[in-house]
Amino acid sequence: MFVLVEMMDTVRIPPWQFEMKLNDSIAEELNKKLANKVVYNVGLCICLYDITKLEDSYIFPGDGASHTKVHFRYVVFHPFLDEILIGEIKGCSQDGVHVSLGFFDDIVIPPESLQQPAKFDEAEQVWVWEYETEEGAHDLYMDTGEEIRFRIVDENFVDTSPTGPSSTEASTSGATEEIQKKEAPYTLVVTMYNSYSTIGVHGILKRHCLF
Repeated sequence: MFVLVEMMDTVRIPPWQFEMKLNDSIAEELNKKLANKVVYNVGLCICLYDITKLEDSYIFPGDGASHTKVHFRYVVFHPFLDEILIGEIKGCSQDGVHVSLGFFDDIVIPPESLQQPAKFDEAEQVWVWEYETEEGAHDLYMDTGEEIRFRIVDENFVDTSPTGPSSTEASTSGATEEIQKKEAPYTLVVTMYNSYSTIGVHGILKRHCLF
């Protein structure tokens, strides 16, 4: 679920942080930049693990800050495919069951990956597993807050970097412009397992599995 990723970046330290130890200043700036952010095709950054190498620092004309190229390892949330995780149901919609791990909410179980047969209860706004027994079918509701076990089957990274309007969009009036739905930069697509009950970085060098 968590991996160690070797990264490299140039860190800018402002003059008012010169009184701090260099490692402490760099760690603070790296966590400020990366913690709780998604790096494209890498995963959700959690926290700095350690700094492995510091290169020479430079101060450029017109800028009193120091600039240091840093090699470091960062703890990243990036579960592997087919990994089994346990989360909590955040809510249900026609698109499926939305699951949260507490620190990560962009997990979706599409309708075809639910325990079958399943149906969506419009009145309650929940998915229902019609569990077959010798006595007949029993409705098991997937209520918000319930624990659920799931398996990772796919992941989707979306580049959410800002882009300028196209020439076509620029020619249209503001009244006719459509408001685009904000996309999550990192989404996990999962399937139920067993039963319902239970930013810009210069380089990614290497990754190691933690647990």
